[in-house]
Amino acid sequence: RMNMAPGGTASLIAMRSEIAGRLGSEPELKLLDADLKHLFVSWFNRGFLELRRIDWQSPAAVLEKLIAYEAVHEIKGWDDLRRRLAPDRRCFAFFHPALPGEPLIFVEVALVQGLATAVPPLLVQDTDRNSAGLRAGHADTAIFYSISNCQDGLRGVSFGNFLIKQVVEDLQAEFPQLKRFSTLSPIPGFRRWLSQQPQSGGNDVAVLDGEGWWHDAATCETWRPVLMRLCAQYLTRSPASGNHIDPVARFHLGNGARLERINWLGNTADRAMAESFGIMVNYLYDHDSIERNHEAFARVGEIVRSPQVDALL
Repeated sequence: RMNMAPGGTASLIAMRSEIAGRLGSEPELKLLDADLKHLFVSWFNRGFLELRRIDWQSPAAVLEKLIAYEAVHEIKGWDDLRRRLAPDRRCFAFFHPALPGEPLIFVEVALVQGLATAVPPLLVQDTDRNSAGLRAGHADTAIFYSISNCQDGLRGVSFGNFLIKQVVEDLQAEFPQLKRFSTLSPIPGFRRWLSQQPQSGGNDVAVLDGEGWWHDAATCETWRPVLMRLCAQYLTRSPASGNHIDPVARFHLGNGARLERINWLGNTADRAMAESFGIMVNYLYDHDSIERNHEAFARVGEIVRSPQVDALL
């Protein structure tokens, strides 16, 4: 009955968001939290979700929400947002009839040639719309470089797997020449995991606590093979052995993607350096193997990966 009242859905979502901050001190609220999540899973199932492309002509209120909700690569104002909505970029979001004008989750996509290995070229591009349109026409790869959930009260309700698969279909219809669909993803748990490992075998990373070490060629040459090997080990640990899997890896591998490539210094922003020494990863969504990869991960915890990742190991 609350859900059917005007603004009721939004109020219930806000209620669950508020509950989240109290679960530690008031554990009895976990039952209410679980009940709300159970209801939201049914209310926000795929049949009710509407996929919309967001561009520069979208309502300003929606564009403002993109700036506010971006959780991976901060949008630094309107000029930055305009570049991310250029003709060689795409942004798609799921909406729900009960929350008009409120995106639930959105994904940002770059149309490029080849597999992107670093974030800066995706965020800073030529602002000339004609040349951007030409780049889109010649692109052979779609790079999903940011996925952001917008409603904290809907945590645990899965939208991302439906979103990526639907966006792949839409992009294939608009750009038949696209051959690859891949992410350029962060590795938020790598540095934390490494700090918990025995400091032996040349992986005493405390020497990398200083700022700007990645600008020193000798330091990079020393640490690159060590960190790339350790990162490959981290990303290929099977959940079947009781390992805690990196959350971003679990999401994409669970969706049927393949661990394709690990990229040295793909992002040197402060957050990325603190989380993963700037290393980023490509997860490849190959239409012909998505279901097989998903089954392998779900059933036996197999991490399907490329020969390049095996070489790092």
